[in-house]
Amino acid sequence: MKAKKSTAYEVVLDTTPFYAEMGGEVGDQGVLVNENETINVLDVKKENNLSIHIVDKLPQQPEAEFMACVDVEKRRATEANHSCTHLLDEALRQVLGTHVEQKGSLVTPDYLRFDFSHFEKVTPEQIREVEHLVNEKIRQNIPLTEYRDYPIEEAKKLGAIALFGEKYGDRVRVVQFGTSVEFCGGCHVKSTGQIGMVRITSESSIAAGVRRIEAITGKAVETMLDKYQDTLIQLRSFFNNAPDLVGTIQKSIEENAELKKKVEDFKAKAAQNVKAELIKKAETVNGVKVISAVIPADAQAAKDIAFQLRAQFPESMMVALGAVGDGKPSLTVAFTDDLVKAGKHAGKIIREAAKLIQGGGGGQPHFATAGGKNVDGLRDAVNKVVELAEL
Repeated sequence: MKAKKSTAYEVVLDTTPFYAEMGGEVGDQGVLVNENETINVLDVKKENNLSIHIVDKLPQQPEAEFMACVDVEKRRATEANHSCTHLLDEALRQVLGTHVEQKGSLVTPDYLRFDFSHFEKVTPEQIREVEHLVNEKIRQNIPLTEYRDYPIEEAKKLGAIALFGEKYGDRVRVVQFGTSVEFCGGCHVKSTGQIGMVRITSESSIAAGVRRIEAITGKAVETMLDKYQDTLIQLRSFFNNAPDLVGTIQKSIEENAELKKKVEDFKAKAAQNVKAELIKKAETVNGVKVISAVIPADAQAAKDIAFQLRAQFPESMMVALGAVGDGKPSLTVAFTDDLVKAGKHAGKIIREAAKLIQGGGGGQPHFATAGGKNVDGLRDAVNKVVELAEL
């Protein structure tokens, strides 16, 4: 078989310790090794009741004996996540109601995914309650009770839960951790304490009446908590290690909002002053008021001023403004409606003028904008707009 940028091969062993992907649990990884070579096992699938080992190369001597070694660390992490899905199932039924039914799952070494029936979003409070219930079961270190090749009628008497409509034979395997009893064929921890801890990382809707939660356990939780702690330490350092970090951040947000409002008010007043100066310096060409300039403002301020001027002078007025924001030049062009009816088109004019600032733009007949790279060409671009207006 071929994957992107790589080729993999399929190998069948006479006996294998590798778990093949099944029931939502991913296949094991590991190596096949002897004194002559080592072959990486990338995945294991089940086909026609055979365990198909996906490997990175074929053995040089297929008839030679190999030691099959499962990646123990990944297997243990997978077992923890799988057993945790059973505890989550039970906890969700306790918190949300007995209508909860498993609709699917994915168990990997890195995380688990659990789909279940429920009619509304699970609240943060409910998620925390579920976590607390599962973590309590983990701390109790409940041992695994396993019933292999067990009569299905006896399994039902134990209260075993069948998963999302699967069909079972006359004899089944039952996995039990205390009050959690389910039909299952996957790999599990020997006792719940080996799960370490669970943390739900997300909750979402995947279909009508079906929710999905994702969670991590054990070492992954430790890694996540380390990151949270590092973030908290860094945040505290930003605020001189304030003891009340939440209150300090809230105060900072409020002060920032107040300062932002003052800045906006200052910009608005400055824009009004700029507009007043533009009106004073306006020229009249063939009965049309021409307001053109390179102003000390950014592109947004130039747009606002142009719209205000159109509102103030609804007839026989054109605007051509150049502005610089964050070191980048911009053009703004506007015409009153009567000039548009006379054939003026801001969008067409600005596209030509924008070449002088090594940029481009466009817009409607009455209003258009453009951006560019060449600040030095801004004055010429404004003059070009007036020239192309042909007043």
